[in-house]
Amino acid sequence: MTQDQLPLVGLRALPRKQVIITFVGVMLAMFLGSLDQTVVGTAMPRIIADLGGFSQYTWITTAYIITSAVAVPITGKLTDIYGRKYFYLGGLAIFVLASIACGFSNTMNQIIIFRGVQGIGAGVMMANAFTVIGDLFPPAVRGKYQGFMSAVFGVSAIVGPMLGGYITDALSWHWVFFVNVPLGIIVIVLFMFFFPNIKPDNLKHSIDYVGVILLILGIVPIMLALSWGGVEYAWGSGTIIGMFALGGTALAIFLWVETKVKEPIIPLFIFKDRIVSISAVMIFITGAGMFGAIIFIPLFFQGVLGASATSSGTFIIPMMLGNVFGSFISGQVLARAGGHYRIQGAVGTALMAVGLWLLSTMNVNTTEGSAILYMVITGLGLGITMPLYLLAVQNAVPYRVLGTATASTAFLRSLGGSVGLAVFGSVMNNQFATTLIAKLPTEVLNGAPSAQLNSLMSNPQALVSTDAQAQLQGLVANIGDPSGTLLDRVMQALREALSSSITQVFLFAFIAIVVAFIINLFLKEIPLRQHYHIEDEKPKKK
Repeated sequence: MTQDQLPLVGLRALPRKQVIITFVGVMLAMFLGSLDQTVVGTAMPRIIADLGGFSQYTWITTAYIITSAVAVPITGKLTDIYGRKYFYLGGLAIFVLASIACGFSNTMNQIIIFRGVQGIGAGVMMANAFTVIGDLFPPAVRGKYQGFMSAVFGVSAIVGPMLGGYITDALSWHWVFFVNVPLGIIVIVLFMFFFPNIKPDNLKHSIDYVGVILLILGIVPIMLALSWGGVEYAWGSGTIIGMFALGGTALAIFLWVETKVKEPIIPLFIFKDRIVSISAVMIFITGAGMFGAIIFIPLFFQGVLGASATSSGTFIIPMMLGNVFGSFISGQVLARAGGHYRIQGAVGTALMAVGLWLLSTMNVNTTEGSAILYMVITGLGLGITMPLYLLAVQNAVPYRVLGTATASTAFLRSLGGSVGLAVFGSVMNNQFATTLIAKLPTEVLNGAPSAQLNSLMSNPQALVSTDAQAQLQGLVANIGDPSGTLLDRVMQALREALSSSITQVFLFAFIAIVVAFIINLFLKEIPLRQHYHIEDEKPKKK
C-alpha cells in the first residue's frame, strides 16, 4: 500500500499540519450540518405560518432525520471498505444542492422532500465525522477531541438560532437554507486538496445490498407510522397498523440476514459487548430527549411568550452555552481522569432530567428568566453526555469495524431523535386540540363555521403570524364582537393550549431521560486504550 492508503498507522504518520487541517475540516463540516438544524429550528414557526401545515410541524425535521439515519450505517460500512474522502465530498455536495432546493420550496410537501434529500447528505457527513476522529486519535486522548466536536455542535446551536431568527425577520425563511451554500463550498474545496484518502485495507469486500434494502423498508414505514398516528390517521387504522407490520417484519428479517451475510451493514456481534449495548440504548434515549428540547423550545418562546423569531433565537443561547461548556469539560475529564463515563453519564442524565422537569412546569405566566434557567440546566446535562457513549463504544470495538460502530451510534442517535420527534409531535398535536376545545369561548365553538374551527384547532398560526391573526380577527368579528374582548379570549385560549401541548412534550422527554439515568448505572467501565493493534485485528485474507 502507498502512504495515502495506510490505516491508523498511516494517519498517525501524516505531517502534523495535515492532521490539523483534516481535523479543522471535519469540525467545519460538523458545524455546517449542525448549523442547518438549529437555523431551521428557529424559522420553523414562520415556515408553517407561511406554508400552513401545523400538523406537519415536526416533519421538516423528521424527514431530515429519517434519511440521515438510514444513510449513516450504510455510509459507515462503505467507508470501512473504500475509505472516507470521496464519500465525505459526495455527502457535502448533496447537502449543498438540497439546501438550494429547500430555499426555493413553495409548499410544505416540497420542503419536506428536499429536507429528506438534505438529510442523505448530512447522514454521509455525520457517519464520517466522528469516525475520522477515531482514525486520527486513539481512545486514551480521543475524549478531548470529541469534546471539541461536541462543542462545535453547541457553538453552531448558539449561532444558528440568532442567525436563523435574524434572517427570518430581516429577509425570509427561504434564506436560512441558502446560508449553507457558501460554507459548504469552502469545506468541499478544503477537503478536495487536504483530506487524506485513507483506505482501511486492500482486501476484497462484499456489500450487503439485501441488508441495505431491508434497513430502509424497516425504518421508513415505522417512522411514517409514528408521525402520522393520531394526526393523519387513527392509531388503530389499517394504514398505521400496516406500516408498523411492514417495518417490524423488515427489521426482523434484517436482523436475521445480518447474522448470515459475510459483511453485514451493521455487525450485530458488537452488541454482544455489554458496554456497546448499554451505550447504544443510552444514545437512542438521549437523542430523543435532545431533539425534544431543541425543536420545541423556539415554538414555546414565539407562540406562548410572544417573542419574535430573532429574540427566540437569542433566548436559546444560554442552553447552548451550557451544552458547549458541558461537552468541553466532559471531554477533558474523560481524557485526563481515565474515562469514568458511567459517573459522568449519571451526572449528565440527572441534570437533563431536572432541566426537562422544570421545562414541563412552564405555562403562559412563566417568566423568560425562569425559562432560560431551565434551559441552561438541560443544556449542561446534554453537553456532559454527548461525548461519553460514542467513546465507550469506540474503546470497546476492534479497529476494523470502527467506522461501522461509530456510524451505528450516530444512526441510533438519529433514530432516537426521529422516534422522539414522531412521538412528541403526536403528543403536541393531540394535546393542543384537546386543550383548545376546553379553553375556547362557547361563542366561538357555537358560532364559527366548522371548517374554520377545525383549521383553528389544527394550527395556532395566529400566535406567530400577523396575517393569520387578522383572519382570526375577521372570524371573531363575524360572530359578533365589536369590543374585541372575544378576540383576546381566543388568543389566550390558543396560548394556553399551545403551552399545555409543548410542556406535555417536555414531560415525556423527562420520563425518557429518567429511564436513561437508571440504564446508565449498569454501564461497565474499562480503561481507555492508548493505541490500536491493527495487524492483530485485521480479518485474514481469503
